[in-house]
Formats: sequence, C-alpha cells, structure tokens
Amino acid sequence: MPGFLLHLNAMVTCAHAGTATPMSTIPNVLVSGQPIVIQTIPYGVLGCTLPPPPAANGPCVTATWLTAATRVFSYGNPVLLQDSMSICAPSGTPLLITATQTRVLGM
Repeated sequence: MPGFLLHLNAMVTCAHAGTATPMSTIPNVLVSGQPIVIQTIPYGVLGCTLPPPPAANGPCVTATWLTAATRVFSYGNPVLLQDSMSICAPSGTPLLITATQTRVLGM
C-alpha cells in the first residue's frame, strides 16, 4: 500500500507521549519544503513518561526502523513512510506516526 513520506517535521511520538525526531535527514530531497528521512536514520526520543526500572523498562531514548518503502530509495536506502514500523530502546514499544505531509506518496 502506498503511504505518505516522512519528513523532518512529521509528528512522531513514542507510545508514552515522548517526542521523537530524526537524528539527521536527507537535506537535498524535500517534500512540502522539509527534508525526508531514510530507514537507516535513528530517531531520538525526549519526554517519554515510561518509568525507569524497577517500575518499568523506560524511558524510551532512541528508536530504529524495522520497515520502510520497498520501491522508493534515497542514497540507496529506503525512505520512511507513514506506515513504517519501529522499535524504541530500551522499552521495545513502537513509535506512533500521527501526522505527515500529504502530497508525496511512496511504496
């Protein structure tokens, strides 16, 4: 299924309401005036409310992407889409993509 491409200012949070942002972007590929993000770029998480051990295994600090586009690449790496799946460390929970640009689709 096609999905909208993720970009720098897409709204992404951890499952515990922490704000997730890419640690870098691809600055020369823009959608809606914002640089895109590829699968190999990790996200940093700030403001996660999951308690640290021994109460839980949080807070979320970083996230890596498990899935991405299968037909759209930048610099040889798949671009991230609104339905891309991720995992946060150390909690093991996913990132939630709540808003992206709505002009450019990829598969």
